[in-house]
Amino acid sequence: MASPFDLADDAAYRNWREAKLAAYPRNIDELIVPLDDPRTLTANESRALAVACGRANMVLYDAPHLPAADKSLPRLLAQQLGLVRLEGNYLADEDGLSSITPNDDETSARGEFIPYTHKPINWHTDGYYNALDRRILGMTLHCAQDAETGGENALLDHEIAYIQLRDINPDFIAALMQPDAMTIPARMDEDNIARAEQSGPVFAVDSEQGFLYMRYTARTRSIVWKDDPTTQAAVKTLAEILAESEYTLTARMTPGMGLLCNNVLHTRNGFSDSPGHRRLLYRGRYYDRLRFDPPNQTRAA
Repeated sequence: MASPFDLADDAAYRNWREAKLAAYPRNIDELIVPLDDPRTLTANESRALAVACGRANMVLYDAPHLPAADKSLPRLLAQQLGLVRLEGNYLADEDGLSSITPNDDETSARGEFIPYTHKPINWHTDGYYNALDRRILGMTLHCAQDAETGGENALLDHEIAYIQLRDINPDFIAALMQPDAMTIPARMDEDNIARAEQSGPVFAVDSEQGFLYMRYTARTRSIVWKDDPTTQAAVKTLAEILAESEYTLTARMTPGMGLLCNNVLHTRNGFSDSPGHRRLLYRGRYYDRLRFDPPNQTRAA
């Protein structure tokens, strides 16, 4: 079967590229789907989510009338959309979701990691440091409380980044598909190795289903790029694309809103809290991609 991600098949790529760019949204509002109750989707709601996600590998839902801090909202919504293999990690809550909120105790484990601070976070996909048999394919972010100011997320479909880079030079894509293109050094803790060194590609195509996935971070510390001229040029060009892409979408989620995505590229702006607006998001990382099967309806559409 022809694949748009086959560098030797330019016709398949051109056809897919044309359709992809024509459908891609120019404003984040085009991807927002109101939901009556995320815990029990209607057929119409499921279709609307599927259409939006088909355009950009992501969709935002909005249910401001429900208690935003209810963790069952993102958890049960994710289950209805095929996200069931939730990655647990030692910083996650007991249910596997992570409560992303600033931790003021710098001596705590969470305080060592930027997501649990007020600082900005540069372009990345989640779990870029994972082993390839634990790749993060789906991700959810649910806003329980927004910040007083700031905290916006920039979002970019990784397929768009692929298009922009391939259009400049297909050799850059080939370089970033090498199995040792990007290496994350081992992370050490007081008990020796907390996470082993992990190498892998930036862009890769699933061998069974043929979808494109990406592992990437724009950080310059604790990362080693393959030391050959084409890879180095590809990394530099990709960073330039992400800094100025016309396809970047920006969202500032408010309580009851959430992001569902196939682990697209994203950032977070720095933010400031107040006693009444202490930013809290529930994050889920999954080994599954989003799937939009017809729902088993328990209420009327």
